[in-house]
Amino acid sequence: MPNVIVLRMTYLWMVNYNYLVVDPVSKQSVIIDPAWQMEKIEQALTYNEVSLSGILLTHAHPDHIHLAKPLAKKYQCPIWMSNKEIAASGFRYKQLVGIDIIPWSVGKVLIQPICTPGHTSGSICYLIGDNLFTGDTLFAEGCGLCPNIKAAHTLFASLEYLKSRLKPQTRIFPGHSYGKPPGLKFSRLLRDNIYLQFADKEGFAAYRLRKGQNRFKMFDFR
Repeated sequence: MPNVIVLRMTYLWMVNYNYLVVDPVSKQSVIIDPAWQMEKIEQALTYNEVSLSGILLTHAHPDHIHLAKPLAKKYQCPIWMSNKEIAASGFRYKQLVGIDIIPWSVGKVLIQPICTPGHTSGSICYLIGDNLFTGDTLFAEGCGLCPNIKAAHTLFASLEYLKSRLKPQTRIFPGHSYGKPPGLKFSRLLRDNIYLQFADKEGFAAYRLRKGQNRFKMFDFR
């Protein structure tokens, strides 16, 4: 089973979570959505005596891709992002590799991509062992913002698919936390997360798009 190292990253008032996933056999690792504090990532690589073999991006928002290019350049490793997100976002780099739902391995660790559009049109989660890395698709306390009702309906379908696909013991590692620690079991989210309780897309969308929920400022870190 892979080891998950949680890296809490801060910039001004914002907090992101990056995850270093390590194959204990080959000592290879991948990092999910690296942003802001390069020194923390390098310290984690050095302390755990592992090499960086790839970068997994859940979507192309600036706070999730900020360090992807510098890390790919320094460690000469690929960046993986869904083909749909690449097309929609315009994100480009010479080491960028477009993916769909076909799994692949890094060392002995199997990476299974799961398409979960809604927050963005090409958002993707990564199932690695019993761990799901969800970016802004699903948080312990909620789910990602949606720009309009169509996107909210799409996100509802993505969450419903996760409910049908995941085991109760799967641990959820989101891109952000709003009080609860990363790594809670999916069974806990099914019990406590209101966004997983809706029976239809209309009710979900009405709540997700309720007044005051979609106002936020996105910094450009590129």
